[in-house]
Amino acid sequence: MSAAHLSIIGLGASGRAAARLGLSQGMEVHVSELANDADTAALAGELEALGASIELGGHDLDRIRDSELVVVSPGIPPDAPVLTALRESGVRWISEPEFAVRFYEGPLIAVTGTNGKTTTALLIAHLLEAAGLDAAVGGNVGGDLAPPASQLALRRPLPDWYVLEVSSFQLSDTVHFAPDIGVVTNLGTDHLDRYPDASAYHRDKARLFAHAAEGNRWILNGDDPAVLDLPGSAPGVRLLFQRDPPGPAWEPTPERQGRVAAFVNEGRLTLRPTEEGVEEPVLSEGELPLLGRHNVLNALAAGLTARIAGASTPEIRAGMMSFRPLPHRLEPVAERRGVLWVNDSKATNVDAARSAMQSVDRPLVVLLGGKDKGEAWAPLAGPLAERARAVVLYGEAGPRLESELGSALEVLVREKERTTPPLVRVDEGFEAAVATAASLASSGDAILLSPACSSFDLFADYEERGRRFAELARTGLPPEEEG
Repeated sequence: MSAAHLSIIGLGASGRAAARLGLSQGMEVHVSELANDADTAALAGELEALGASIELGGHDLDRIRDSELVVVSPGIPPDAPVLTALRESGVRWISEPEFAVRFYEGPLIAVTGTNGKTTTALLIAHLLEAAGLDAAVGGNVGGDLAPPASQLALRRPLPDWYVLEVSSFQLSDTVHFAPDIGVVTNLGTDHLDRYPDASAYHRDKARLFAHAAEGNRWILNGDDPAVLDLPGSAPGVRLLFQRDPPGPAWEPTPERQGRVAAFVNEGRLTLRPTEEGVEEPVLSEGELPLLGRHNVLNALAAGLTARIAGASTPEIRAGMMSFRPLPHRLEPVAERRGVLWVNDSKATNVDAARSAMQSVDRPLVVLLGGKDKGEAWAPLAGPLAERARAVVLYGEAGPRLESELGSALEVLVREKERTTPPLVRVDEGFEAAVATAASLASSGDAILLSPACSSFDLFADYEERGRRFAELARTGLPPEEEG
């Protein structure tokens, strides 16, 4: 790497990992962070001990401008004053994964999409490991599940495959990012608190294909027209996963390019990885240890990717059978008095919440709320009318949820002459909302936390929200507050 001076903006997990990677390469590393609290200072001290210079409480723009390379953490919005100032000075920056992959020594699988990215990326790595291949997984996964992309670059011995989950924020600031295999789980509308519209969000996702080559393999959701459109004219082989097997008259068209290579056939997840079209059944839907119809598609995507990367179908079956649900993603956390409690705190957008409601095979009491990201709530009305006994609304988004969902449900009543679930708004906090949900649930129901919102009004992140829900589900509600 030619750059001797590296500036990193942001002291989060990815910023710290990038700093360590830069130091390992002999770079002069400067980390700039706006926060200046005790916890941040402690993290800064660890990097200072390794040789980095740290700036807390502000950003020295002159020093950052003088750097050969600037890495920006994904949590910093593009309109942040420091980025606005750098942009006006003509300074270009890159994302942490873009920085990391410059030091990878092996093939790369990159997974993106609106929902299901983490499950799919971790399942791919699990399937490769089950096949005896060393897979280093990380990126946008976060939490304790996997490290940032830069940490993987320090991995020794070298893995057989790198597997990265990449977000739209991370893809936005890429320059040479070029995976050998790219996976797109689905495309919906998300992050409208950061993007002006869905088109801008999709444009960042499309950067996955910016440096495509003929030898690339693209694993795409054949049931999602937006996914099929995303690559444009990018070169490479497109392999589709979808719910239903292709009919005998199925032909690729300009609108639907690629070959269907993974699908469900008579209840069995099935791969057809080669052009000869030989079908390779993997396992039945009932054997898959993941809740939800959407997870069938995630498993098809992961299984197809692993097959292309060198795993055999029997190895993929064994890996799928041993995989376990991830925390905060349709995670059953308790069953008390006949009520199943399901933690889907990672469902931070409308599409994810809709999918969750359609995946739990019980009458539902649904918890919706959190920080409003600007999405339309009306698409939730249909699934709620079909599946929910009651809906509890909480948090910053509560008032708009109540207004928009109420109007959408009234339309369903008028047009279809159907009853709809009551909306119960709770303004006293998350614990009160959970207690209200418990009081509304009956034996045989499920209480589903699938908020369709981010968590930042009340919690540090979706993980803290999910952990609190699980605590309340298991032990936190007094008997008089339970249904």
